Amino acid sequence: MTVLPSKTLSITIERRPEEVYAYVTNPENFPEWVTSFVKSIRRSGEEWIVETTEAPITLKFVDNNDYGVADHWVTVATGQTILNPMRVIPNGSGCEVVFTAFRQPGMSEESFANDTAMIESDLRTLKRIMEK
Repeated sequence: MTVLPSKTLSITIERRPEEVYAYVTNPENFPEWVTSFVKSIRRSGEEWIVETTEAPITLKFVDNNDYGVADHWVTVATGQTILNPMRVIPNGSGCEVVFTAFRQPGMSEESFANDTAMIESDLRTLKRIMEK
């Protein structure tokens, strides 16, 4: 297996980490803050079906935990499953939300740059929502 190129993105949010964690790990909130590509979402057993701007994907989170781990797996139309590591880390009275994106095999640098730009935009949207 090859080590994939990655980019870790983070944003500081002035809100209690427990509240941010509860919000980001509730897939029903995705259409509110993952606005770069999520159109709608619905539950299907243990997974969630996400209607996106391109094609439906499935989403599955790790179990809720006390450590701020919000990792989730996305299965795309080709059947490939991609791990999206995400953390909500306490920082004083607020928190850091950290997301690591991996450049998948066959993905161009331009496509990866576009993906990470969308993630940055979504993190800024999350910050605006959580700091209201």
